[in-house]
Amino acid sequence: MASRLIAPQRENNGEVKQKTVIADGRNRRVLQDIGNFVNERAAQGKNPITEGVGAVAQAVKGGGRAVTKVVAAQRKVGDKADKPKPETVIVISSDEKTEESRPVSRREGSSRKEVKTLTAILSARSKAACGLTNKHNDSIEDIDGADVGNELAVAEYVDDIYKFYKLTENDCQVHDYMDLQPDINAKMRSILVDWLIEVHRKFDLMPETLYLTMNIVDRILSMKVVQRKELQLVGISAMLIACKYEEIWAPEVNDFVFISDNAYAREQVLAMEKAILDKLEWYLTVPTPYVFLVRYIKASIPSDDKMEDLVFFLAELGLMQYPTVVLCCPSMLAAAAVYAARCTLDKSPLWSETLKHHTGYSEDQLKSWAKLLVKFHATAAESKLKAVYRKFSSPDRGAVALLSPAKSLLPNHHGE
Repeated sequence: MASRLIAPQRENNGEVKQKTVIADGRNRRVLQDIGNFVNERAAQGKNPITEGVGAVAQAVKGGGRAVTKVVAAQRKVGDKADKPKPETVIVISSDEKTEESRPVSRREGSSRKEVKTLTAILSARSKAACGLTNKHNDSIEDIDGADVGNELAVAEYVDDIYKFYKLTENDCQVHDYMDLQPDINAKMRSILVDWLIEVHRKFDLMPETLYLTMNIVDRILSMKVVQRKELQLVGISAMLIACKYEEIWAPEVNDFVFISDNAYAREQVLAMEKAILDKLEWYLTVPTPYVFLVRYIKASIPSDDKMEDLVFFLAELGLMQYPTVVLCCPSMLAAAAVYAARCTLDKSPLWSETLKHHTGYSEDQLKSWAKLLVKFHATAAESKLKAVYRKFSSPDRGAVALLSPAKSLLPNHHGE
Protein backbone atom coordinates (compact mmCIF):
# COMPACT_ATOMS: atom_id res chain seq x y z
CA MET A 1 0.00 0.00 0.00
CA ALA A 2 1.34 3.43 -0.95
CA SER A 3 1.79 5.81 1.91
CA ARG A 4 0.01 9.14 2.03
CA LEU A 5 2.02 12.33 2.43
CA ILE A 6 0.62 15.62 3.72
CA ALA A 7 1.91 18.46 1.47
CA PRO A 8 1.30 22.07 2.51
CA GLN A 9 -0.33 24.31 -0.16
CA ARG A 10 -0.77 28.07 0.11
CA GLU A 11 -4.12 29.62 -1.00
CA ASN A 12 -4.63 33.11 -2.48
CA ASN A 13 -5.47 34.63 0.88
CA GLY A 14 -2.17 33.44 2.30
CA GLU A 15 -3.59 30.67 4.43
CA VAL A 16 -1.87 27.34 4.34
CA LYS A 17 -4.07 24.42 3.34
CA GLN A 18 -2.88 20.82 3.69
CA LYS A 19 -3.29 18.67 0.63
CA THR A 20 -3.08 14.93 0.62
CA VAL A 21 -0.94 13.41 -2.12
CA ILE A 22 0.06 9.86 -2.75
CA ALA A 23 3.75 9.06 -2.84
CA ASP A 24 4.75 7.38 -6.03
CA GLY A 25 7.26 5.15 -4.28
CA ARG A 26 10.11 6.02 -6.63
CA ASN A 27 12.36 6.98 -3.69
CA ARG A 28 11.60 3.85 -1.70
CA ARG A 29 13.77 0.74 -1.85
CA VAL A 30 12.69 -2.83 -1.33
CA LEU A 31 14.08 -4.27 1.90
CA GLN A 32 16.91 -6.64 1.10
CA ASP A 33 18.89 -9.11 3.17
CA ILE A 34 18.72 -8.21 6.86
CA GLY A 35 20.92 -11.06 7.96
CA ASN A 36 18.32 -13.52 9.16
CA PHE A 37 19.08 -16.16 6.57
CA VAL A 38 22.17 -17.57 4.92
CA ASN A 39 22.78 -16.02 1.52
CA GLU A 40 25.19 -16.80 -1.24
CA ARG A 41 27.99 -14.64 0.18
CA ALA A 42 27.83 -16.48 3.49
CA ALA A 43 27.97 -19.78 1.64
CA GLN A 44 31.18 -18.60 -0.05
CA GLY A 45 32.78 -17.89 3.30
CA LYS A 46 32.06 -14.15 3.43
CA ASN A 47 30.22 -12.58 6.28
CA PRO A 48 27.91 -9.79 5.09
CA ILE A 49 27.70 -8.29 8.57
CA THR A 50 31.45 -7.99 9.10
CA GLU A 51 31.94 -6.84 5.52
CA GLY A 52 29.46 -4.03 6.02
CA VAL A 53 31.08 -2.95 9.26
CA GLY A 54 34.52 -3.03 7.67
CA ALA A 55 33.38 -0.99 4.70
CA VAL A 56 31.78 1.65 6.89
CA ALA A 57 34.93 1.82 9.03
CA GLN A 58 37.09 2.38 5.96
CA ALA A 59 34.65 4.96 4.69
CA VAL A 60 34.69 6.89 7.95
CA LYS A 61 38.46 7.20 7.70
CA GLY A 62 38.07 8.70 4.22
CA GLY A 63 35.62 11.38 5.29
CA GLY A 64 32.00 12.21 4.56
CA ARG A 65 32.25 11.84 0.77
CA ALA A 66 33.53 8.32 1.13
CA VAL A 67 30.54 7.45 3.27
CA THR A 68 28.22 8.84 0.63
CA LYS A 69 29.98 6.78 -2.06
CA VAL A 70 29.74 3.60 -0.04
CA VAL A 71 26.04 4.13 0.63
CA ALA A 72 25.39 4.92 -3.02
CA ALA A 73 27.33 1.87 -4.12
CA GLN A 74 25.36 -0.33 -1.75
CA ARG A 75 22.09 1.07 -3.13
CA LYS A 76 23.13 0.26 -6.70
CA VAL A 77 24.08 -3.26 -5.72
CA GLY A 78 20.80 -3.61 -3.87
CA ASP A 79 18.78 -2.41 -6.84
CA LYS A 80 20.48 -4.81 -9.25
CA ALA A 81 20.55 -7.75 -6.88
CA ASP A 82 18.39 -10.66 -7.87
CA LYS A 83 15.76 -11.84 -5.48
CA PRO A 84 17.48 -14.30 -3.15
CA LYS A 85 16.38 -17.89 -3.27
CA PRO A 86 14.25 -18.91 -0.32
CA GLU A 87 16.30 -20.83 2.17
CA THR A 88 15.76 -22.22 5.65
CA VAL A 89 15.16 -19.42 8.09
CA ILE A 90 15.95 -19.91 11.76
CA VAL A 91 12.92 -18.57 13.59
CA ILE A 92 12.70 -17.99 17.29
CA SER A 93 9.29 -19.37 18.07
CA SER A 94 7.30 -20.52 21.06
CA ASP A 95 7.64 -23.90 22.76
CA GLU A 96 4.55 -25.17 20.96
CA LYS A 97 6.58 -26.23 17.93
CA THR A 98 8.16 -29.64 17.93
CA GLU A 99 11.84 -30.36 17.80
CA GLU A 100 11.55 -31.67 14.22
CA SER A 101 10.30 -28.32 12.90
CA ARG A 102 13.25 -26.43 14.31
CA PRO A 103 16.40 -26.44 12.11
CA VAL A 104 19.64 -27.26 13.83
CA SER A 105 21.72 -24.11 14.17
CA ARG A 106 24.72 -25.75 15.80
CA ARG A 107 26.92 -28.57 14.74
CA GLU A 108 25.38 -32.03 14.87
CA GLY A 109 25.55 -33.85 18.19
CA SER A 110 25.69 -30.85 20.49
CA SER A 111 23.25 -30.72 23.40
CA ARG A 112 22.53 -28.67 26.48
CA LYS A 113 23.87 -31.34 28.81
CA GLU A 114 27.36 -30.91 27.40
CA VAL A 115 27.47 -27.25 28.38
CA LYS A 116 29.33 -26.81 31.65
CA THR A 117 28.64 -23.93 33.95
CA LEU A 118 31.30 -21.56 35.17
CA THR A 119 31.02 -23.05 38.65
CA ALA A 120 31.77 -26.55 37.33
CA ILE A 121 34.80 -25.32 35.42
CA LEU A 122 36.20 -23.40 38.39
CA SER A 123 35.58 -26.34 40.74
CA ALA A 124 37.36 -28.71 38.39
CA ARG A 125 40.33 -26.35 38.08
CA SER A 126 40.51 -25.93 41.85
CA LYS A 127 40.50 -29.68 42.40
CA ALA A 128 43.17 -30.11 39.76
CA ALA A 129 45.33 -27.41 41.36
CA CYS A 130 45.00 -29.10 44.76
CA GLY A 131 45.78 -32.53 43.32
CA LEU A 132 42.39 -33.93 44.24
CA THR A 133 41.54 -35.29 40.82
CA ASN A 134 43.97 -38.17 41.15
CA LYS A 135 42.75 -39.15 44.61
CA HIS A 136 39.36 -40.49 43.56
CA ASN A 137 38.37 -43.69 45.32
CA ASP A 138 37.01 -46.19 42.81
CA SER A 139 34.95 -47.89 45.54
CA ILE A 140 32.87 -44.69 46.01
CA GLU A 141 30.08 -44.59 43.44
CA ASP A 142 28.95 -41.35 41.87
CA ILE A 143 25.34 -41.11 43.04
CA ASP A 144 24.80 -37.76 41.30
CA GLY A 145 26.10 -38.68 37.86
CA ALA A 146 22.64 -39.32 36.45
CA ASP A 147 21.42 -35.91 37.65
CA VAL A 148 23.97 -33.74 35.86
CA GLY A 149 21.42 -32.60 33.29
CA ASN A 150 18.72 -31.98 35.91
CA GLU A 151 18.87 -28.37 37.11
CA LEU A 152 16.58 -29.13 40.07
CA ALA A 153 19.01 -31.73 41.42
CA VAL A 154 21.80 -29.08 41.69
CA ALA A 155 24.41 -31.82 41.30
CA GLU A 156 27.24 -29.28 41.33
CA TYR A 157 26.27 -27.88 44.73
CA VAL A 158 24.67 -30.84 46.53
CA ASP A 159 27.84 -31.90 48.35
CA ASP A 160 28.42 -28.38 49.64
CA ILE A 161 24.77 -28.14 50.68
CA TYR A 162 25.04 -31.25 52.83
CA LYS A 163 28.30 -30.11 54.32
CA PHE A 164 26.46 -27.00 55.42
CA TYR A 165 23.65 -29.12 56.83
CA LYS A 166 26.12 -31.12 58.90
CA LEU A 167 27.70 -27.91 60.22
CA THR A 168 24.38 -26.34 61.22
CA GLU A 169 22.39 -29.34 62.47
CA ASN A 170 23.53 -28.80 66.06
CA ASP A 171 22.07 -25.27 66.03
CA CYS A 172 18.52 -26.62 65.77
CA GLN A 173 18.91 -29.82 67.79
CA VAL A 174 17.37 -29.79 71.24
CA HIS A 175 18.97 -31.21 74.35
CA ASP A 176 17.40 -32.66 77.49
CA TYR A 177 14.60 -30.27 78.39
CA MET A 178 12.16 -32.38 80.43
CA ASP A 179 13.59 -31.07 83.68
CA LEU A 180 12.37 -27.63 82.61
CA GLN A 181 8.80 -28.88 82.11
CA PRO A 182 7.07 -29.44 85.47
CA ASP A 183 3.72 -30.52 84.01
CA ILE A 184 4.68 -32.86 81.13
CA ASN A 185 7.02 -35.83 80.62
CA ALA A 186 8.55 -37.95 77.86
CA LYS A 187 5.54 -40.29 77.71
CA MET A 188 3.20 -37.38 77.06
CA ARG A 189 5.47 -36.23 74.28
CA SER A 190 5.30 -39.71 72.67
CA ILE A 191 1.50 -39.64 72.88
CA LEU A 192 1.48 -36.24 71.16
CA VAL A 193 3.80 -37.44 68.39
CA ASP A 194 1.67 -40.55 67.86
CA TRP A 195 -1.42 -38.37 67.43
CA LEU A 196 0.37 -35.89 65.13
CA ILE A 197 1.45 -38.77 62.86
CA GLU A 198 -2.21 -39.76 62.57
CA VAL A 199 -3.18 -36.16 61.77
CA HIS A 200 -0.35 -35.93 59.24
CA ARG A 201 -1.60 -39.05 57.51
CA LYS A 202 -5.23 -37.92 57.66
CA PHE A 203 -4.39 -34.66 55.89
CA ASP A 204 -2.12 -36.50 53.41
CA LEU A 205 0.74 -34.07 54.01
CA MET A 206 4.32 -34.11 52.75
CA PRO A 207 6.89 -36.05 54.81
CA GLU A 208 8.94 -32.86 55.24
CA THR A 209 6.00 -31.38 57.15
CA LEU A 210 6.05 -34.09 59.81
CA TYR A 211 9.76 -33.77 60.55
CA LEU A 212 9.60 -29.98 60.68
CA THR A 213 6.56 -30.19 62.97
CA MET A 214 8.43 -32.32 65.48
CA ASN A 215 11.46 -30.07 65.28
CA ILE A 216 9.28 -27.07 66.13
CA VAL A 217 7.56 -28.93 68.98
CA ASP A 218 10.82 -29.98 70.60
CA ARG A 219 12.43 -26.58 70.19
CA ILE A 220 9.50 -24.71 71.71
CA LEU A 221 9.29 -27.18 74.62
CA SER A 222 12.98 -26.60 75.30
CA MET A 223 12.42 -22.82 75.45
CA LYS A 224 8.96 -22.35 76.95
CA VAL A 225 7.14 -23.93 79.90
CA VAL A 226 3.97 -25.54 78.58
CA GLN A 227 1.02 -26.69 80.64
CA ARG A 228 -0.36 -30.18 80.09
CA LYS A 229 -3.67 -28.83 78.77
CA GLU A 230 -1.80 -26.78 76.13
CA LEU A 231 0.47 -29.56 74.85
CA GLN A 232 -1.94 -30.56 72.08
CA LEU A 233 -2.38 -26.89 71.21
CA VAL A 234 1.39 -26.61 70.76
CA GLY A 235 1.29 -29.66 68.50
CA ILE A 236 -1.41 -28.43 66.10
CA SER A 237 0.06 -24.92 66.03
CA ALA A 238 3.49 -26.35 65.16
CA MET A 239 1.96 -28.45 62.38
CA LEU A 240 0.09 -25.39 61.09
CA ILE A 241 3.40 -23.53 60.84
CA ALA A 242 5.11 -26.48 59.16
CA CYS A 243 2.26 -26.79 56.64
CA LYS A 244 2.57 -23.15 55.70
CA TYR A 245 6.31 -23.65 55.20
CA GLU A 246 6.29 -26.96 53.28
CA GLU A 247 2.88 -27.51 51.68
CA ILE A 248 1.47 -26.03 48.49
CA TRP A 249 -2.08 -26.19 49.86
CA ALA A 250 -1.93 -25.97 53.64
CA PRO A 251 -4.91 -27.02 55.80
CA GLU A 252 -6.87 -24.15 57.29
CA VAL A 253 -6.95 -23.25 60.96
CA ASN A 254 -10.50 -24.53 61.27
CA ASP A 255 -9.33 -27.93 60.00
CA PHE A 256 -6.95 -28.23 62.94
CA VAL A 257 -9.65 -27.02 65.34
CA PHE A 258 -12.01 -29.68 64.02
CA ILE A 259 -9.48 -32.52 64.14
CA SER A 260 -8.66 -31.65 67.76
CA ASP A 261 -12.35 -32.14 68.58
CA ASN A 262 -12.84 -28.41 69.18
CA ALA A 263 -10.64 -28.54 72.26
CA TYR A 264 -9.30 -25.11 71.32
CA ALA A 265 -10.77 -22.05 69.66
CA ARG A 266 -9.46 -20.62 66.42
CA GLU A 267 -8.11 -17.58 68.26
CA GLN A 268 -6.12 -19.81 70.61
CA VAL A 269 -4.42 -21.59 67.70
CA LEU A 270 -3.47 -18.30 66.07
CA ALA A 271 -2.19 -16.90 69.36
CA MET A 272 -0.04 -19.99 69.97
CA GLU A 273 1.24 -19.85 66.39
CA LYS A 274 2.37 -16.27 66.94
CA ALA A 275 3.94 -17.13 70.30
CA ILE A 276 5.92 -20.02 68.76
CA LEU A 277 7.21 -17.92 65.87
CA ASP A 278 8.22 -15.12 68.20
CA LYS A 279 10.06 -17.53 70.48
CA LEU A 280 11.85 -19.26 67.61
CA GLU A 281 12.56 -15.90 65.97
CA TRP A 282 11.11 -17.29 62.73
CA TYR A 283 14.03 -19.70 62.40
CA LEU A 284 12.38 -22.47 60.37
CA THR A 285 14.95 -23.36 57.70
CA VAL A 286 16.61 -26.18 59.63
CA PRO A 287 18.16 -29.53 58.60
CA THR A 288 15.69 -32.08 59.93
CA PRO A 289 16.35 -35.85 59.71
CA TYR A 290 14.33 -35.88 56.50
CA VAL A 291 16.91 -33.98 54.43
CA PHE A 292 19.57 -36.49 55.47
CA LEU A 293 17.28 -39.47 54.92
CA VAL A 294 16.66 -38.72 51.24
CA ARG A 295 20.39 -38.25 50.64
CA TYR A 296 21.49 -41.38 52.47
CA ILE A 297 18.80 -43.51 50.83
CA LYS A 298 20.16 -42.36 47.49
CA ALA A 299 23.65 -43.40 48.57
CA SER A 300 22.36 -46.81 49.64
CA ILE A 301 22.99 -48.67 46.40
CA PRO A 302 21.03 -50.66 45.35
CA SER A 303 17.89 -49.05 46.70
CA ASP A 304 14.22 -49.72 46.00
CA ASP A 305 10.80 -48.79 47.36
CA LYS A 306 10.95 -51.40 50.11
CA MET A 307 14.29 -50.08 51.28
CA GLU A 308 12.99 -46.50 51.28
CA ASP A 309 9.80 -47.37 53.17
CA LEU A 310 11.73 -49.37 55.77
CA VAL A 311 14.18 -46.52 56.37
CA PHE A 312 11.33 -44.05 56.96
CA PHE A 313 9.55 -46.55 59.23
CA LEU A 314 12.61 -46.90 61.46
CA ALA A 315 13.27 -43.14 61.41
CA GLU A 316 9.70 -42.34 62.52
CA LEU A 317 9.94 -44.92 65.29
CA GLY A 318 13.01 -43.06 66.49
CA LEU A 319 11.21 -39.73 66.10
CA MET A 320 8.61 -40.83 68.64
CA GLN A 321 11.14 -41.59 71.35
CA TYR A 322 12.34 -38.66 73.42
CA PRO A 323 15.83 -40.06 74.24
CA THR A 324 16.55 -40.70 70.56
CA VAL A 325 15.65 -37.17 69.47
CA VAL A 326 17.53 -35.56 72.36
CA LEU A 327 20.74 -37.59 72.23
CA CYS A 328 21.00 -38.39 68.50
CA CYS A 329 21.61 -35.63 65.95
CA PRO A 330 19.48 -35.66 62.76
CA SER A 331 22.23 -36.96 60.47
CA MET A 332 23.11 -39.74 62.91
CA LEU A 333 19.47 -40.80 63.21
CA ALA A 334 19.11 -40.89 59.42
CA ALA A 335 22.33 -42.89 58.93
CA ALA A 336 21.38 -45.34 61.69
CA ALA A 337 17.97 -45.89 60.05
CA VAL A 338 19.65 -46.69 56.73
CA TYR A 339 22.10 -49.07 58.40
CA ALA A 340 19.33 -50.83 60.35
CA ALA A 341 17.25 -51.17 57.18
CA ARG A 342 20.16 -52.71 55.28
CA CYS A 343 20.68 -55.19 58.09
CA THR A 344 16.97 -56.03 58.08
CA LEU A 345 16.98 -56.68 54.33
CA ASP A 346 20.37 -58.50 54.44
CA LYS A 347 22.02 -56.10 52.02
CA SER A 348 25.62 -56.80 51.15
CA PRO A 349 27.74 -55.08 52.21
CA LEU A 350 25.91 -53.79 55.26
CA TRP A 351 27.80 -50.47 55.04
CA SER A 352 29.62 -49.45 51.88
CA GLU A 353 32.37 -46.96 51.21
CA THR A 354 29.84 -44.85 49.34
CA LEU A 355 27.61 -44.61 52.41
CA LYS A 356 30.58 -43.92 54.66
CA HIS A 357 31.68 -41.13 52.33
CA HIS A 358 28.30 -39.40 52.09
CA THR A 359 27.18 -39.87 55.70
CA GLY A 360 30.53 -39.30 57.37
CA TYR A 361 29.84 -42.19 59.78
CA SER A 362 31.46 -45.58 60.06
CA GLU A 363 29.65 -48.82 60.81
CA ASP A 364 30.92 -48.88 64.39
CA GLN A 365 29.57 -45.39 65.06
CA LEU A 366 26.07 -46.41 63.98
CA LYS A 367 25.66 -49.83 65.55
CA SER A 368 24.41 -48.70 68.97
CA TRP A 369 21.76 -46.41 67.48
CA ALA A 370 20.77 -48.98 64.87
CA LYS A 371 20.25 -51.56 67.62
CA LEU A 372 17.92 -49.14 69.40
CA LEU A 373 15.85 -48.61 66.23
CA VAL A 374 15.61 -52.35 65.63
CA LYS A 375 14.45 -52.76 69.24
CA PHE A 376 11.67 -50.24 68.56
CA HIS A 377 10.79 -52.26 65.46
CA ALA A 378 10.57 -55.48 67.44
CA THR A 379 8.22 -53.97 70.03
CA ALA A 380 6.11 -51.83 67.69
CA ALA A 381 3.33 -54.43 67.31
CA GLU A 382 2.79 -54.67 71.09
CA SER A 383 3.12 -50.93 71.78
CA LYS A 384 0.04 -48.93 72.77
CA LEU A 385 1.12 -46.18 70.39
CA LYS A 386 0.58 -47.78 67.00
CA ALA A 387 0.34 -44.85 64.58
CA VAL A 388 3.69 -45.56 62.93
CA TYR A 389 3.09 -49.32 62.94
CA ARG A 390 -0.34 -48.98 61.29
CA LYS A 391 1.00 -46.48 58.79
CA PHE A 392 3.77 -48.78 57.56
CA SER A 393 1.69 -51.95 57.75
CA SER A 394 -0.46 -50.76 54.87
CA PRO A 395 0.18 -52.05 51.34
CA ASP A 396 0.90 -48.56 50.01
CA ARG A 397 3.95 -48.53 52.32
CA GLY A 398 5.05 -52.01 51.32
CA ALA A 399 3.89 -53.42 54.68
CA VAL A 400 7.48 -53.04 55.87
CA ALA A 401 6.40 -52.93 59.52
CA LEU A 402 5.49 -56.61 59.20
CA LEU A 403 9.04 -57.61 58.25
CA SER A 404 11.12 -59.50 60.77
CA PRO A 405 13.54 -57.18 62.62
CA ALA A 406 17.26 -57.52 61.94
CA LYS A 407 18.36 -60.45 64.10
CA SER A 408 22.00 -59.38 63.99
CA LEU A 409 21.12 -56.18 65.83
CA LEU A 410 18.72 -57.58 68.38
CA PRO A 411 19.90 -58.09 72.02
CA ASN A 412 21.22 -61.52 73.07
CA HIS A 413 22.31 -62.24 69.52
CA HIS A 414 25.66 -64.04 69.55
CA GLY A 415 25.95 -63.54 73.28
CA GLU A 416 25.11 -59.83 73.28
